[in-house]
Amino acid sequence: MRQVILDMDPGIDDAAAIAVAVNHPDLNVSLITTVAGNVSVDKTTKNALKLLEFFHREDIPVAAGASKPLKKGFADAANIHGESGMPGYDFPEPTIKPIDDDAVTAMHKVLQTSSQPVTLIATGAYTNVAALFQTYPFDLVNIDEVILMGGSVSGGNVSSVAEFNIFTDPDAAKIVMEAPVKKTMIGLDVTLKALITPETMAAITQMGKAGNMLSHIITAYGDVHEGGKPMHDVNTILYAVDPSCMTVKDGAVDVVTEGPAAGATVWDFQHRWHANDFVNATIGVDVDAERFNEWFLAQVQQMNA
Repeated sequence: MRQVILDMDPGIDDAAAIAVAVNHPDLNVSLITTVAGNVSVDKTTKNALKLLEFFHREDIPVAAGASKPLKKGFADAANIHGESGMPGYDFPEPTIKPIDDDAVTAMHKVLQTSSQPVTLIATGAYTNVAALFQTYPFDLVNIDEVILMGGSVSGGNVSSVAEFNIFTDPDAAKIVMEAPVKKTMIGLDVTLKALITPETMAAITQMGKAGNMLSHIITAYGDVHEGGKPMHDVNTILYAVDPSCMTVKDGAVDVVTEGPAAGATVWDFQHRWHANDFVNATIGVDVDAERFNEWFLAQVQQMNA
């Protein structure tokens, strides 16, 4: 069983990822940390707490993190995720609260006390993760893998080259990408192929309270593509439990932090800037979309709400 820290900015697709992760028998979610991204950090924190109460997982602590990127100004994605970040379903106000520790301190404590290496799954801006790596560099030896939703090697969704999570805090992304730890980048090259189809949506609505909740928030999701809706962040959970669904390649990835290409993740596959044997990331390049839909349906079917 993987011990996992989830660093997220819920966010509709983050919400679906949390729903899968906290109900999956092969994942032990030790901590959820929140960051400003899809909406402000106070809202992402409240949304994480709402989801844990919905699934009766109040045992999982939530720690609030960064309220803004390292250097640039903060701009949310409320136009896609709604003002609350999680519209479409009437969640009650959470009765549980975040712990006193900030996100970086909370992650450090889990990494220092875990009896096994920890998988860190980050699906928002990487501001918390970068701060962790800079504040506690010796914690890296206790990280088994960092699975990142973000980036693209074929084009962006907030600019011609930049994906939203990287664009939100490119300086943090650069720190994370350059850190000496195993990293897997599950970006738009995967997530824009793994679309939740109308058939999957119709099936989810019939799957009890959890399916009803997920169908409502996914319906409210403003990220619409021909053929369905991408659940970007859910792909990180799929990769954590069944990487055989994806095609990945090792490579050298650089992050652009300034100018018109800010937020771009550049795969140096021609080895123009790095030695031929230099690798700092595993890059997701394809996914079995049919298997993704089948797997997601199976996860919702067994959720205990």
